[in-house]
Amino acid sequence: MKYQIKNFYLLWQRIHLWGGFPYISLLVLILPLLLFSSGNNSLMAHDEGLYAWRSRVMFESGDWINPWSEPHHKTPGPYWIIASSYKLFGISNASVRLPTMIAGILSILLLYEIGKIILGKKLAWLAAAILSVEFLWLQYCRLGTPDVPMICLVLLAIWSFLKAELHRKYRSFYSFIAGLSFGLGFLVRSFMIFLPIVALLPYLIREHRRHRHLSNPMFYSGFVVGLIPTLSWIWLSSQRFGNNSFEELFRFVFRLGSNDRGDHGILFYLWNVPAKAFPWFFFAVLGLVLLVRRPIPRYQLILVGFPLVLFAELSIFSTRLPHYSLALYPFIAMLASVGLDWLGGIFSKRIWRQGDFLEAGSREQGAGGRGSLSPHLPHLPYLPPLPHSDTPPLYFEIPRNLSYAFGGLGILLVLGGIVGFAVGGAEIRKYASIVLALGLGWLILPLVWIGRYRFGQKFITARYWMAGWLIPAWLALAVAGFNGFIGDYNPDVRAFLTQRAIASILQTNPINFVQVGGKTGVLLNFYTPHHGKQVQQVSELSAGSYAWISAKQAVSTPHRVLGTVQDYQLIQLGNR
Repeated sequence: MKYQIKNFYLLWQRIHLWGGFPYISLLVLILPLLLFSSGNNSLMAHDEGLYAWRSRVMFESGDWINPWSEPHHKTPGPYWIIASSYKLFGISNASVRLPTMIAGILSILLLYEIGKIILGKKLAWLAAAILSVEFLWLQYCRLGTPDVPMICLVLLAIWSFLKAELHRKYRSFYSFIAGLSFGLGFLVRSFMIFLPIVALLPYLIREHRRHRHLSNPMFYSGFVVGLIPTLSWIWLSSQRFGNNSFEELFRFVFRLGSNDRGDHGILFYLWNVPAKAFPWFFFAVLGLVLLVRRPIPRYQLILVGFPLVLFAELSIFSTRLPHYSLALYPFIAMLASVGLDWLGGIFSKRIWRQGDFLEAGSREQGAGGRGSLSPHLPHLPYLPPLPHSDTPPLYFEIPRNLSYAFGGLGILLVLGGIVGFAVGGAEIRKYASIVLALGLGWLILPLVWIGRYRFGQKFITARYWMAGWLIPAWLALAVAGFNGFIGDYNPDVRAFLTQRAIASILQTNPINFVQVGGKTGVLLNFYTPHHGKQVQQVSELSAGSYAWISAKQAVSTPHRVLGTVQDYQLIQLGNR
């Protein structure tokens, strides 16, 4: 038996040391979260539905420049991506979301590569894993919007800058890729790409004497090449609409910059980001403090400067929406990895005994103590100077207090989940299952602490403790995906449209639209296979035809209501 265990351990060591292991393990972590679903999916109105519908109009019309009757206010990158997915896989929810999922996976792998350069392999993997289980990030990786593809391009640019510094022989190539990424970013997200570009300026300017990125002509060449698709689109669109094609892009940005949508004040992101990135935001604050105290040479203005400048830009910008802050989340993950690893070092490498600190096993590998730090971070204050006194310092209590606090919260969540299952209906039980999964996961933290410090199990290192933070988030998000909370945003619309009688009518008849708008209208436009006329009054339609109308609209023409979904009805006109 011991021989078999030893062989298993040796096999695991070989797998763990294999160069491809970090990438495979990250894929194993993120792919289920991207794919888990209740078996039913529906688009989110408003943004995702709009991108899906506009891409469908572009695809079906064959006009990939401007299939609308007026200049469009956004660059066509997202529509081209989704329309290309339609061409390859057909029109469906999966086709809308597949490009974003791919961009999300690439972003996680790019963050790992960036982290390897800045923080070392261990913290790089931890940062990528944290990004995988950040709720808002995962949600938008499963939505057909341009936010994650743009962030993927930004991370590609940052990675290219770092590689250009490390490999001078290929400096021109990597600089070209960085510029190309920013140019394509304009195609994907219009002027929003300039927010992360501006956030990188402190690094590009302050460190210019060392890396010379801004004086490299290949960087600008790549940027111009990346702009070619957008400039071509503007030129072709201007053949129909004149200068309005370019001016409409500016007008849209001006409207966003001058309107406060949703009455979100300047402090909006101060509470929204911590809530959406809980608990990782608070580990990131700890990591930020550590890095401010002892800056990282060469890369401080990327790891610390970029998120601070971007946060300030987003707060000043008048239109403040949760998904605008998505570009912060990879950097929250990197900062959180620093903070969590610092706490792991306290957990695993120091034991308070007889009025002094003692080393807790110098042979522990990768436990988070001084011996396992990345070579890039030999100067970080992972553990303060060790005092000699009869009581442990306050920082030693942090991992223990966090373990017991979240363990207590986990017990409350487990009890709440059990009550929800016992007395709640089907919908309540879905929420209860998420609460139960999160609560059970958080119980890992006190169990790990007790196992190490009450029962003396020294094999329980900081890796187990840090896993105790990742596992609950993963479980909760996985259960949320299974229950349809991430992916099935309009189940009532989906259920109505898949009814046999309704589906038969939609598949075999053109459906007219009578003043259909709003979020539900966007979904009806996308999910209706055959479009008829767009009219203002029911009286403009012929007898026997079908139409979507507002449920509040007064109709004097004889008709039959076939069904109602949210604020709209599907009707068939009778004889007059």
